[in-house]
Amino acid sequence: MKKSIAWILTVIMMLALLTGCGSKSAKSDTEYVKKNGKLIVGITDYEPMDYKDENGEWTGFDAEFARMFAKELGVDCEFFVIADWGQKFFELDSKNIDAIWNGMTITDEVTLNTNCSNPYVVNAQVVIMKADVVGNYTSTDSLKDLTFAVESGSAGEDAVKDLGITDADLANQYQYTKDVVTDSNGNLKGVSWQGCPGVLIYNREAAKVLGTDDPAEVQKSVSDWDTFTATAEKMKAAGYNMVSSVNDTYRVYSNNVSSKWVQDGKIVIDDNLMKWVDDSKKMVDAKETGTFDLWSDDWSKGFYPDGKVFCYFGPAWLINFSMAADTDGSIANQGGWGATEGPQGFFWGGTWICGATGTDNASLVKDIILKMTTDEDIMKEIVVADDDFVNNKPAMEAMAADTSYQSKVLGGQNPLAMFCAGAEKIDLSNLSAYDQGCNEEFQHAMKNYFDGKASLDDALDLFYKGVEEKYPELTH
Repeated sequence: MKKSIAWILTVIMMLALLTGCGSKSAKSDTEYVKKNGKLIVGITDYEPMDYKDENGEWTGFDAEFARMFAKELGVDCEFFVIADWGQKFFELDSKNIDAIWNGMTITDEVTLNTNCSNPYVVNAQVVIMKADVVGNYTSTDSLKDLTFAVESGSAGEDAVKDLGITDADLANQYQYTKDVVTDSNGNLKGVSWQGCPGVLIYNREAAKVLGTDDPAEVQKSVSDWDTFTATAEKMKAAGYNMVSSVNDTYRVYSNNVSSKWVQDGKIVIDDNLMKWVDDSKKMVDAKETGTFDLWSDDWSKGFYPDGKVFCYFGPAWLINFSMAADTDGSIANQGGWGATEGPQGFFWGGTWICGATGTDNASLVKDIILKMTTDEDIMKEIVVADDDFVNNKPAMEAMAADTSYQSKVLGGQNPLAMFCAGAEKIDLSNLSAYDQGCNEEFQHAMKNYFDGKASLDDALDLFYKGVEEKYPELTH
């Protein structure tokens, strides 16, 4: 996302600071505004900060402040009403506006995409109700059955997140599914019915190269990355690629880093990611794998016997929904896959349910979410019907112990016990707002190295350049 000028009136919940925020690339954006001869300011009708006077002209503290700022730049000031506050960054990125000068909570999203000025007003979130009933509500808990009106995307919206679904309601869900959608202020943004711990999914026919297709025995040949790469040599000798692509293993390595991508404003490449580079390069050079993009036709050839791929990495949904189980001739259709833990645990994806902003049916939405994500009977029905893994510990532990449950794709195997164990081990302590951008740029840059189009140093330079263009506040 392009960083643009954003002078922002910021409201932080409980003790809010009103501040202005500017672009990560302020110089170029300032030149853009000066060239156009005008500063287009995004606002909402927010008296006394922004409102129209009796002549229909925008006025108020922020409006007048914005005019003064535009005057200092030597340009005219125009105002653009942001109809949907939740789309404020879209309006900015689309260049419908040059600046946001209105109420906004300082979040990781804001600080990643703008530079903020020093605060110039102190504000707070409050609840307003009629004087004759206010004495009936003396605590947060006493407010939980009330309906609140809040602005979409505002601090007030987050302020009521904890008034419905409680920790006790979600006690049987796997912790990582909650950590994924919890923001830096501790607000839970959604609830998942699905769990997505991953396993190594292997071709049982290819496993005969190892002498057996028994999951416990196959695990001995893929128990760590050094053993995994040694097994790749055996598979190549038998005419199989170990994995379809180096991208199959990336998520497993990246889910097991010991540090965050960014430390004190500097990009740091974790040792486990460099091991992925070293291991992958050896396998590519030995023609034991390819560099195909996930979901490409070349990548999915291994779903069929002629594709000659030993294994993929994925969660339950990949096994049943994405490996051509309904297609005649596929390995999945013949029940020809098996599952084992693999070198390291990981997760891939998930499905979260959220309530629509501004709903006037909060209690109904709550009931639907809880029914869809916490009802043990419904959770079991999903597992039986779809061979999926759900976000309910008692349901999954019961199904894991059920000897009658078998996966047709996995040749009658019940893999749920290893999924349960994997879900408990997922550690998201190193998750950060930079992950997606850094991971994308790292894989893109290393492909050049794997394909022989760049040296490792050149590929690393390409990676750093790509990340620093996305996040100008970072260095290496």
